[in-house]
This record gives sequence, structure tokens and C-alpha cells, in this order.
Amino acid sequence: MANDEKQPEKESFLEKPTTPKKYMPSMPQIGMPKQIQRIIPGLIAICLFLVFISGTAKKAVPGLFENRPKHFPRKIWQTWKVDPLKFEERDHNVAQSWIAKNPDYRYEVLTDQNDMAYVETHFGPDGLNRPDIVYVYRELTARIIKADLLRYMIMYIEGGVYTDIDVEALRGINQFIPPRWKEKDVDMVVGVEIDQPEFAMHPVLGTKCKSFCQWTFMCKPRLPVMMKLVENIIVWLRGVAMQQGVPISQVKLDFDQVISGTGPSAFTNAILDDIKMRTGREVTWDEFHDLGESVLVGGVLVLTVEAFAAGQGHSDSGTHDTKQALVKHHYHASGWPTTHPRFNHPIFGEVEKCNWNAECVRKWDEDTAAFEKLTPEEKIRQVALKEAEDKRKLEEEEKNKAEDEDRKAKGLPPLDPETRRPIGEADAAKALKDKANPELRPRL
Repeated sequence: MANDEKQPEKESFLEKPTTPKKYMPSMPQIGMPKQIQRIIPGLIAICLFLVFISGTAKKAVPGLFENRPKHFPRKIWQTWKVDPLKFEERDHNVAQSWIAKNPDYRYEVLTDQNDMAYVETHFGPDGLNRPDIVYVYRELTARIIKADLLRYMIMYIEGGVYTDIDVEALRGINQFIPPRWKEKDVDMVVGVEIDQPEFAMHPVLGTKCKSFCQWTFMCKPRLPVMMKLVENIIVWLRGVAMQQGVPISQVKLDFDQVISGTGPSAFTNAILDDIKMRTGREVTWDEFHDLGESVLVGGVLVLTVEAFAAGQGHSDSGTHDTKQALVKHHYHASGWPTTHPRFNHPIFGEVEKCNWNAECVRKWDEDTAAFEKLTPEEKIRQVALKEAEDKRKLEEEEKNKAEDEDRKAKGLPPLDPETRRPIGEADAAKALKDKANPELRPRL
């Protein structure tokens, strides 16, 4: 039966029994308003957070430099089809220049026979465990792409100096860093190759007009920029393969795709992005245009064009006879454009043959623009005439070559390339012509 009597209310655990307050004289309230008191904990938390973030930020950028090695590895790297014992004489002589000029450096060549083992060792399960990189390298069949990718992987893993097989050392590596710079402050040494920014808007030359040289460069190991470059190439190759609907082993690349995908343009863009990240500011080619002396930006020492790319005939590259020239590129191993052709106009050929000469490029632009205005029928006729002329010249060259070889085999004097007369007869004919035409004689 329910108890109808009113039960005493239980004391809440939040409430305490009140006791009579003793009289205390009123005192003025000293302190901050309650609204401010309420936000103080939040302000303190925000301040602590900002202090933590600022401390972390201060360590972020310097951290890129604090743990780097003070010295560059004393190691010279090259890659080629065969090992040094099987080098042709020209390759042996050029390679020997590096050993002779740098006797205190180790020297190693990765070849078509041992490159895969190197990649698997350092990027496989017992190394960095990057199966994506190992897979792509194994699948690649384009030799120039493998050569570019391999040099970046070597430089990431071990650092040192990379140089192409057809590059001669003119001076020792100890001159790569000018005396005013400290080796401990430098992570990478590169040189300008192409410095023709006035062609930036050109449809063919634009992407190639500002670049660092990658046939010779020096860096310390484990630089993030080298790994970023490798990863960029992997992503790019997969994209190209997907776009072409073929496996990576079957991708077809033209000259410009090689340059922008793995070559100097890719190399340059990765370095510029790395410098921006390190310095925290926008860095453009303007800082490296028309360099009169080397500059150090974000740990990257950029040498003048004469250092690694003298004697090109463009970019104010000078000659190999100056003290600034450190290497000489002979280009005898640079035949890869035959399998990755440049843009070749059916009538006017390759604009690269202008070698960055402004007047020549302007003429090429005008001629190709005029060609585009022709009717389809006239274009076909012009192309047919050009092909017929090219065929005639080729047949004539082959005929002359066969004749020259036959004369050499018979012990006969060689023929003058222009007159196709024996050299002695050609000189005599020229002398008679000069005698008959006094105006052709040189004036003293």
C-alpha cells in the first residue's frame, strides 16, 4: 500500500546545507569583469598553440639544412651501355679525364648489365621499399628516359658528381665551388645551360629556353629534390601510358616530351620548386638570367653558363678557353633524338637548327606561317617537290661516298667535296680561275 505521507526531500549532492552567514563588512570587488574572466582560458590556450606552432615553424625550414652532410661525397658517377673495360677509345679518353683531374675521387659506371640490380638494391624491399619506382624502371624501354631517371636515383641515394659519358673534365671538381662559398652551405651545384628567355612564348622553343644543365651536376645524398624529381617522372610516365593506351614499355615520346618529362626542363622545374620551398618566396629564372658570377639560393649553387655549357654558340656561353669552363661536352653520345624526333616542318625543317639565332628563328616563323596560308593542294605540291629534292641529294651523297671509298681503296687522291675533282686538280683549277678573274684575288 502506497505511503501517502509526504517524504522529506533528499538533499541534492550539488547542494550544501546553508549556515547562517556571519556579518562581514562589505569590501570593494577588485578584479576583471566576468566576461573577460571567461575568455582568459581560451586566450591562454591560443597563445600556447601559437607558441608551439611558431617553434615548429622555426625548425621546419632550417631543418632542411641542419642535418645535411657538410661535404660532398668524393665519387664520380657515369652511366653507359658497357663497363669501362669495354669503352671505345673516345669514351675511354673522355672518362680518363675525370680520373686524371680528380685522383682522390672514386669512380663508378652503371651499365645496361648492372643498373637493374642497383635499382632493386636501393629501391626494393631491402632498401627504400618503393615497388612503384622499381616496376617503372624495369618496364622502361626508352634508353634516354632510363638514363635520366637512373642519374636522379643515383644522386638521391649516394650523391657526388654525375656526368655524361661524353663530357670531358677540364678542371678538378674542387673548383666546382668558388672560394667565396662554404661547402657546408651548399647542397647542390648546377650550371646554366640555356639562357634565352626572350623565346619564352615561342610555340616550339618556349619550354626549352630556360634550363639548368643536367649532363653534369653535383649534389649531396638524400636531397628531397632528387626524390621529388624521380616521383614526378613516375607519375608523368604513367599518365603518358594511360593517355596512349599502352603499357609503359610501349610509350612513344618525341623530343619535347623527353626534355619536359625527364630532361633539362623537368630537372630545372624541380630545382626551382625546391628553392621556392626552401626560401619561402617566389623564385623565377630572372635570378639566373645573364649571370656574371655564381649565386647561392636555397642551398643550390648556380654556376654561370660557361662552367658546364661553354661553347654552345648561344646563351652567351663563351668558349672552353676561359678559366670559368669546367667541362666540355662532346655530344658524341647524344644521338637519342633519332628515336625521339624534334618537330620537323615538312618544308622548313627543325627550328632548333637556328641554334637560338633570333633572325633565323624569325625567318622560320615567317616561312612556316606563310606555308599554313597555302591551299591544301599547294601544300601537297610543295611537300612533293621538297621530298623529290631531298631524295636527289641523298642519292648524290651516297654516290659520292661510294666513289670516295673506291678511290681510297685504289690509293687514288681524294676528291674535293664541292668540285668532285682530285684535290690537286681542284686547287690548280681554282688558281687558274683566280688568275683569269683578278677581282677574285684577295686584296693586300
